[in-house]
Amino acid sequence: MAAAVPAAAAVSSDAPAASATAEPEAGDEDSREVRVLQSLRGKICEAKNLLPYLGPHKMRDCFCTINLDQEEVYRTQVVEKSLSPFFSEEFYFEIPRTFQYLSFYVYDKNVLQRDLRIGKVAIKKEDLCNHSGKETWFSLQPVDSNSEVQGKVHLELKLNELITENGTVCQQLVVHIKACHGLPLINGQSCDPYATVSLVGPSRNDQKKTKVKKKTSNPQFNEIFYFEVTRSSSYTRKSQFQVEEEDIEKLEIRIDLWNNGNLVQDVFLGEIKVPVNVLRTDSSHQAWYLLQPRDNGNKSSKTDDLGSLRLNICYTEDYVLPSEYYGPLKTLLLKSPDVQPISASAAYILSEICRDKNDAVLPLVRLLLHHDKLVPFATAVAELDLKDTQDANTIFRGNSLATRCLDEMMKIVGGHYLKVTLKPILDEICDSSKSCEIDPIKLKEGDNVENNKENLRYYVDKLFNTIVKSSMSCPTLMCDIFYSLRQMATQRFPNDPHVQYSAVSSFVFLRFFAVAVVSPHTFHLRPHHPDAQTIRTLTLISKTIQTLGTWGSLSKSKSSFKETFMCEFFKMFQEEGYIIAVKKFLDEISSTETKESSGTSEPVHLKEGEMYKRAQGRTRIGKKNFKKRWFCLTSRELTYHKQPEFIERKDAIYTIPVKNILAVEKLEESSFNKKNMFQVIHTEKPLYVQANNCVEANEWIDVLCRVSRCNQNRLSFYHPSAYINGNWLCCQETSENTLGCKPCTAGVPADIQIDIDEDRETERIYSLFTLSLLKLQKMEEACGTIAVYQGPQKEPDDYSNFVIEDSVTTFKTIQQIKSVIEKLDEPHEKYRKKRSSSAKYGSKENPIVGKTS
Repeated sequence: MAAAVPAAAAVSSDAPAASATAEPEAGDEDSREVRVLQSLRGKICEAKNLLPYLGPHKMRDCFCTINLDQEEVYRTQVVEKSLSPFFSEEFYFEIPRTFQYLSFYVYDKNVLQRDLRIGKVAIKKEDLCNHSGKETWFSLQPVDSNSEVQGKVHLELKLNELITENGTVCQQLVVHIKACHGLPLINGQSCDPYATVSLVGPSRNDQKKTKVKKKTSNPQFNEIFYFEVTRSSSYTRKSQFQVEEEDIEKLEIRIDLWNNGNLVQDVFLGEIKVPVNVLRTDSSHQAWYLLQPRDNGNKSSKTDDLGSLRLNICYTEDYVLPSEYYGPLKTLLLKSPDVQPISASAAYILSEICRDKNDAVLPLVRLLLHHDKLVPFATAVAELDLKDTQDANTIFRGNSLATRCLDEMMKIVGGHYLKVTLKPILDEICDSSKSCEIDPIKLKEGDNVENNKENLRYYVDKLFNTIVKSSMSCPTLMCDIFYSLRQMATQRFPNDPHVQYSAVSSFVFLRFFAVAVVSPHTFHLRPHHPDAQTIRTLTLISKTIQTLGTWGSLSKSKSSFKETFMCEFFKMFQEEGYIIAVKKFLDEISSTETKESSGTSEPVHLKEGEMYKRAQGRTRIGKKNFKKRWFCLTSRELTYHKQPEFIERKDAIYTIPVKNILAVEKLEESSFNKKNMFQVIHTEKPLYVQANNCVEANEWIDVLCRVSRCNQNRLSFYHPSAYINGNWLCCQETSENTLGCKPCTAGVPADIQIDIDEDRETERIYSLFTLSLLKLQKMEEACGTIAVYQGPQKEPDDYSNFVIEDSVTTFKTIQQIKSVIEKLDEPHEKYRKKRSSSAKYGSKENPIVGKTS
C-alpha cells in the first residue's frame, strides 16, 4: 500500500499515469524504464441522513461502489434497513489506467428493478491529495445522467476561404472528427457511439451527425463536416484571408457523444465545446479533448438533503526509477535493525515523522521482509513497546509501531495459512442458511434461541478445533516473531504466568483469526460480501473465538463480554479442555523447534473469482461466444468451471498446469469489441478471458505472470490481437502458429507467494521522507536542543512528541537521511522536466480540459 502523493514527488495531474521511459543520467547509452504506478487505499466508513422512502417503509437497503470515471471497481456489502448505513470497509488496489474522477456512489438495492443511485461523491484526480490520509464527510451530490462522462475526442478544425457564386467571399469551417478513446461501458458492454457536430452562435445552430460505430469504446470516426461561416455583405470580392474577431468570438463548435439506444432512449456520453477563435492565429487546429459533463443548469441547490458519506482516501502516484538509484536509501533502511537504540534508526525515524504511522509501516514491512530483516526490527520495536507497558493485561493492545508492523506482516505471509485453516469452514457458514442469532432483541419471529445456540456452538467448536490443530501450517516467520514476543514478555513480567501466552494470543487470535473470520472478503477468503445474516453469524463466532484465545479470560470465572446473552453462551466453553488446547497451540506456534514436513508441498492458493471466457468450441449456430466461469489459481494450476453448485461431472472442470503457461498478456479491445480482456497463452490454444473491470484484469495478469515467470519456454513475442477467421488481426498473418508480432511484457521480479517490489517500496519511503521534511528538520533541531540542554524538561517542547533516546545517534541518522534524499531528488527532478516537456498539451496523453481560447 502507499501513502499520499507528496508535492515534491508529484508531476502534473493532467499527465498520463502510464509507464514511461527516462534516461537516468545524461550521456548514458542505454535508456531505462521509469515506472509510473498508481494505487488507492482507504475506507468507506458510513453514510448518514439518506433520503427516506416516501411510503410507510422509510428504510433502505444500501451499498456503496467505487468507480474510476464510470467503471465500477469495488462494491461494499449491502446494509439492510438503514438510512445511516455503517459500511466500515477498507479497500486497496492498483490503478492500471488514467482517469479523471474517482467517484463513490451510494445505491438503494432493488431486487426486481435496477438498483437506484441515491447520490455520489465525485473527486477530480488532481484534488485527491487534498483529502489524503484523513477521514472526511462528503455531501452526496445528485446523480445526473448528463454529468456521467468519461473519455476523450480527437478533433481537427480548419478555416478555408470560399468564393460564392455571386463573387462574395465567406469562410468555410472544416470539422474533422477523427476518433474517441475510453468511452464508458453501457450495462457492462462496449457502447454503440455516434457524435453530433454543431456550429453554434447567437442566431444559428447547424447540426450534423456521424455514423454509429458498433460495440466499441474507442471508435474511429474519421468523418469530415463543412460549415459556412456567413460574412458581412460588404465582402464583394476576394480579400486577404482574415476573420473578423467580433464574428468569431460568437461561434463555437460543439461535439456531443451519444450511445445509440436502438429501441430505447440514446444515452449522453459527454461533450466538448471549442471556440472557433482558436483559428484566429492559425488556419488549422488539431488536439485531443477530454469529454465534459453537460452544463444544463439543473444542479440542485439542496445537495445536503441527499445525505453524507464519510470516507478515508489515500491516492498515490509513484515514479519508480531504475534499481541502482535506490541503493544508498535501501542500505540505510536495512541497517535499522542493527542500530542502537532502535529509535535512532532510519526506519523508526520515518514512523515518527509521518502524519500517519500506517503510511510508513506498509512499505517498511515489505522492504524489510524482502531482505529477511523484519524479525530483528519487529523484535527491537516490540521491546521498546514493552518498556512503556505497565500492566500485563494490556500487553500489545495499542496501535504502536510494533503492533502495526506485526499486523501487516501477518497479512502478507499469513494469507495461505488463513485459506487452508479457515476457508472450508467459512464456505460452509456462508453457504448455509442456519440462523445463529442469540440476542433476544434481534430474534426473528419463529426463531428458536436454543436451536440457534446449538448452531452457533457447532460453528465455534469446528472453527476452534481447526485453529488449535493448525500449528503445522503456521508460517515460520510468524513463529519466529511469536517466539521473540513470548521471551520478551516473560522477561518484562516474570511473576505473571499467563503473560507468555497473552503476548502471542493478542496477535494470532485478536489481530489475525478473529479479524479474518468477521471480514472474510477482505482477506480473500470469500469472493463476495456475505449477506447481513451471515455477517451477524460471523461476528458472534469472531467474538467467541477471540475470547477463547485470550488466555487471561480463560483463567477467570467471568468472561469479558458486556452482553448478558454472550456471557451465558460463553459458559459452554469454560472448561479445562479449551484452556489446555489453547495453551498447547500457543506453545507450538511460538516454539523454535523445526517443524517436520509432511513430505508433500501443498499448493498455494493465489486468486479466484468469476470472469468470462471465450468458448473454445462453437455454438449450434457456429459462432463462438463468451461464458461466465469460476476461475481459481494456485501455485500449480489454473482451473475454470461453472459455479460449484452447478458442477455435475468431473470433466466440467478445466485445468491448465502453471508449468504450461507460456505468456500472459493483455488482449486488444478490437479483437472482440470487449474491454478488460487478457490472454493466457499455453501449450494448447490461447485462453481469452474478460475480467469485470480494469483493476481485476490487472490483478489477474500480474499474479499469472508472477506464478509462471520461471517457466521454461516462455515466449519472447506474442500476438496482441486474436486469431479470427484464418488470420491474426494484429499482423494479418494467416498461420495460427506464426511467431508473435510484439515483444512480451517484462515482468517485475517478485516472489510468487510474497509479492514485493522492493524498488517501489523504497520509492514510497523516499516520497514519505520528502513529504515530511519539515518534521524531519524539527526532529533534527530537537536532537541539538537535547544534546545542549541536559537538564529536566520543565514544560512541553517541540520535540516532546518524538521518541529520542540517544540524541547524538539520532542526529547522525537524520543527517544521513537528508543526504540520501537530496541525491535522489536530482533524478526525480530530471524525470519531471522530461515528462512535462514531452507531453504536449492537447496530445492524446495530455488532452485539453474544457474550452480553449
